[in-house]
Amino acid sequence: MTDDQSDIEDNDDLYEHYSFVAEKGQQPLRIDKYLMNFVENATRNKIQAAAKNGSILVNDIPVKSSYKVKPLDQIKVMFAHPPYENLLVPEDIPIDIVYEDDELLVVNKSAGMVVHPGHGNYSGTLINALTFHFDNLPNNSSNRPGLVHRIDKDTSGLLVVAKTEEAMTNLSKQFFDKTSEREYVAIVWGNMEEDEGTIEGNIGRHPKNRLQNKVFFGDETDKGKPAVTHYKVIERLGYVTLVSCKLETGRTHQIRVHMKHIGHTLFNDERYGGERILKGTTFTKYKQFVDNCFKVLPRQALHAKTLGFEHPRTGKFMSFTSEIPEDMAQCIEKWQHYTKHQA
Repeated sequence: MTDDQSDIEDNDDLYEHYSFVAEKGQQPLRIDKYLMNFVENATRNKIQAAAKNGSILVNDIPVKSSYKVKPLDQIKVMFAHPPYENLLVPEDIPIDIVYEDDELLVVNKSAGMVVHPGHGNYSGTLINALTFHFDNLPNNSSNRPGLVHRIDKDTSGLLVVAKTEEAMTNLSKQFFDKTSEREYVAIVWGNMEEDEGTIEGNIGRHPKNRLQNKVFFGDETDKGKPAVTHYKVIERLGYVTLVSCKLETGRTHQIRVHMKHIGHTLFNDERYGGERILKGTTFTKYKQFVDNCFKVLPRQALHAKTLGFEHPRTGKFMSFTSEIPEDMAQCIEKWQHYTKHQA
């Protein structure tokens, strides 16, 4: 939501910013509460202001913030300006470039940097930086310059960026065909039973909270998209485990969702409940220890460590590795010390 909504009289002049269809089983719920689960970075006040200005439509009719959402309602949030993510402004932001040639570059993204503009994050993104430093980057299928794949805002690590149309087509096909290699390192809650394994399960948008994804199984296996994650235990640290995850597919939040699905939510992953103490004792000292770990690592414990692909021009396989960043390394050291002390 934006702070600068103006009075709106003619719906023909509006631009669609969000669009949702309520689930068949939707219970009656005030639309301002409903949208809190569907619009990132929204506040109740901003949603209510948008409703007051006529920006929230249900079945193409403006509604008040007290409107109760019903099953299959078509909900749209409309404003008098185009979505800001369509207005890409180059920004002089430093980029950590691991490798570069005429066809591509490999970037080591720091945690906290958004990859591309989106709702609530219209500047300071990797694409804002790329368009400043490089001219004529090719657009991908979503009109995002140079972007072959993406990682979440609070995930650190490696990304490959295409500099030519040919590289974009070639690299995108490698990711689609699952021939690229991607390894992540994560800290997850709990002591994993198996030393290694594979998680399979369709991943799609959570029906009740669009800020999350979920695994569909049982009677819902026709929903979502297939996703496969291979994991291997690196180190057992008592109430948490350090794991390596290799992606066969690349769904949004894949590792975060798959790990939660098997009962091992990522450490300090606020969106999926990992910012709570999920394993351990009730001792006050333990709680203080975990809180200190959260302060050292104020994000989900996930790092895109290794990236491999065939060079689009030479056909040579290239592999890159990024060191685990300081915040995550400090958190691992704290758990190592704690485990040793407990033993």
